[in-house]
Amino acid sequence: MARPLNMLPKAHLHLHFTGSMRHSTLIELAREQGLHLPDALEQDWPPKLRATDERGWFRFQRLYDIARSVLTRPEYVYRLVRETAEDEVAAGSRWLEIQVDPSGYAQRFGGLTATLELMLDAVHQAARHAGIGMAVIVAANRTRHPLDANTLARLAVQYADQGVVGFGLSNDERRGEARDFERAFRIARRGGLLSVPHGGELMGPRSVAQCVDDLGADRVGHGVRAAEDARLLERLADRQIPCEVCPTSNVGLGVAERAADVPVRRMFDAGVPIALGADDPLLFGTRLLRQYELARDVLGFGEAEVAELARQSVRASAAPEAVRNELLKGVDEWLSPE
Repeated sequence: MARPLNMLPKAHLHLHFTGSMRHSTLIELAREQGLHLPDALEQDWPPKLRATDERGWFRFQRLYDIARSVLTRPEYVYRLVRETAEDEVAAGSRWLEIQVDPSGYAQRFGGLTATLELMLDAVHQAARHAGIGMAVIVAANRTRHPLDANTLARLAVQYADQGVVGFGLSNDERRGEARDFERAFRIARRGGLLSVPHGGELMGPRSVAQCVDDLGADRVGHGVRAAEDARLLERLADRQIPCEVCPTSNVGLGVAERAADVPVRRMFDAGVPIALGADDPLLFGTRLLRQYELARDVLGFGEAEVAELARQSVRASAAPEAVRNELLKGVDEWLSPE
């Protein structure tokens, strides 16, 4: 009989703040405030998305912005993070690094610093409530000016000892070269933060290489297009740079036609560390557990290999050593015979 995947201890390293909201919470908060939601976020949920063209990505972003618009009060932020922590625990996630761009909420909550402090407090409270380790990655937006990213990097560094563990770069890769943000990532790395930019999702292997070469990536968000370049895979494997692979998201945005086409197996066999992620459950309709189910049931990973995926997620995390050791021990126990 198959071992239950929700009992497998794992770390979740690719989850966006707004996109982690429960669909039921989105509906409830919108109704409470008299906000109209488009059909794609209500009866036709999860939305049919395809971001391989500019129009598709614009639609994805528009839905994201509509979802963000319901979070108008601090108590809604606390609720979102608390529910996310509960959902993570239900999936067997024992460590979560949640990615936030405070600038998306800064006008609403009193500026960048106040917004980040609100989110960090919500994370600390949710972690205690749900019994999970949680940390924050501050992410810059690729479609904004690199100077904005420098500001965010400096802010992130100020909170490096208060729950911020990394600095990211998200949004449409086609809109900004990684090297344009080199200074922001240098600020973050000097401040002791992990470099965790997105790359190799909507753009090819060169995007991943730029994240590594220009931004000093400790991990790459997505990174699946690296599978198109054997030498790049070899580099990632040699340097043990993990890729945060999000299978459902890849299919949802048209990066892969079917889950079976997401190159998790090719990357894994090449020795590239992988941390499975859910990206934006609110828009893609599935959470972390489903990604592990896909690895086992669709991508053909045996239980020992699924356990290794969980180990790789833990090793790739910023969790304290004691937490990592405890989780790795839990993975071994899950795999050992009854």
